[in-house]
Amino acid sequence: MKSYAQRLLTSAWDDLTHPVIMIIEDSDEDFYTFLRVTQNLDLFMRSQYKFLRFEDGDEALDYLFRQGDYQNLKAPLPVGILLDLNLPGTDGRDIIKKVKETPDLQMIPVIVLSTSSSAHDIQTCYRYGANSYMLKPMGVLEMQQTVQILFQNWFQFTVLPSYGQFNT
Repeated sequence: MKSYAQRLLTSAWDDLTHPVIMIIEDSDEDFYTFLRVTQNLDLFMRSQYKFLRFEDGDEALDYLFRQGDYQNLKAPLPVGILLDLNLPGTDGRDIIKKVKETPDLQMIPVIVLSTSSSAHDIQTCYRYGANSYMLKPMGVLEMQQTVQILFQNWFQFTVLPSYGQFNT
């Protein structure tokens, strides 16, 4: 069975003309809550980006490094990565490390959105190169505020590097 990302890429990639924000989140509930609260974002901000979800770390790395099912893919690199830490396969900490050690990927902002408030997790993520670490709130209203701040900071006010339209 194809993953969410594979189904999106094979059925609707031509529609993804906007910059892509990669979401690496294994929890359906957290992902759909995230999508629901983005509906409340400013219409201009919401219409500027497409979300591409990966449910495990291995598939996300395959996409970023164009390996496995993604080896022949001509698709834009994400302008940002929203990352949960505890994932099936390669966990979030290792994803940060691999992205930040790779010259073609290291400028992509990696924003950790996790329920872990562990000082060790936070320090490890920053040591590996995370650009931001945000605690994932439990309530929908708190999540809406967090996502609003995240989008304003990273995708409205911050000037991000350009990666060109497609990475081949």
